[in-house]
Amino acid sequence: MAEEKISVSPDVCSYFDKDDKHINIDISLPGVKKEDISLKLLEDSLFLSAPRDDIKYVTTLAICCLIVPEKSVASYNNGLLKITAPFKDKMDGAVEIKVS
Repeated sequence: MAEEKISVSPDVCSYFDKDDKHINIDISLPGVKKEDISLKLLEDSLFLSAPRDDIKYVTTLAICCLIVPEKSVASYNNGLLKITAPFKDKMDGAVEIKVS
């Protein structure tokens, strides 16, 4: 029978860019292969699963402000996953009402 891996939460650091237009999320995943990372973004949260030989990094995080998942980018290098996500325009989807 295969031994079940222990699930642990990775170290996470999030911060806004200098123009307050994007949120940057850095996640420490030492020993994980890039192809084993599963990352899903919603407008207000993210889900991550990243197994390695002995453990599985898992986390679900709420994001402080709404983002645009489709325009987000992620890169992985030397055990650090870097996500950059643009904030959603607060007026996106607003309906203009004609005044009579």
